[in-house]
Amino acid sequence: MQQDCLTIALSKGTLLKPTVKLLQKVALPVEGMDPDSRNMVFSYEEAAIKYIMCRPTDVPTYVEQGAADLGIVGKDVIVEQARDVFEMVDLKYGYCRFVVAVPAEMKGISLKDLNYKRVATKFPAVAERFFRSQGLQVEIIKLHGNVELAPIMGISDTIVDIVSTGQTLRENNLAELVKIMDSTTRLIANRVSYRTRYERIQPLIETMQKIVKEGY
Repeated sequence: MQQDCLTIALSKGTLLKPTVKLLQKVALPVEGMDPDSRNMVFSYEEAAIKYIMCRPTDVPTYVEQGAADLGIVGKDVIVEQARDVFEMVDLKYGYCRFVVAVPAEMKGISLKDLNYKRVATKFPAVAERFFRSQGLQVEIIKLHGNVELAPIMGISDTIVDIVSTGQTLRENNLAELVKIMDSTTRLIANRVSYRTRYERIQPLIETMQKIVKEGY
């Protein structure tokens, strides 16, 4: 990582379009940055800015390891991975929430009824922490694909997943039992970069905070 170049890891996918809009608002260069491009790196020498395009799940790793000074990623990824990074700004977009969902015919049950049940999820750390905080013991089944399929196929009694509208749950005959937490997009920083490049990073953080507060 060049000392004079600020490197920012961006999440590919649904977060990229609003992220580009935010970067424009804070007067960072985005010319030629096409969300559909296969390019993984976009450099702007005049502004001394470099963006690296990552899978959202990789953004905290790039920031923690110092390959990027800053990163823009969902809170859901941050809490699941618990990487050693600074969380600097809640950017307020990309809203979704962690929920416990059950087959629709079970929607009247109590959370305590899930004690010793099987829970399918892509977020095992979040799920385990939540159920432990409720004094419940569950068997966590980690999946990488559509967890909604797990109760249908009988490999779990319930799921923990991230939802925005809840439409996918309804389409798979699942009902939200309880919300675990909300998630929005966050700006994160490498701990060393934040200290050594404070004069470059802090004004950017303050500008983002101001723009978010104004409801850009």
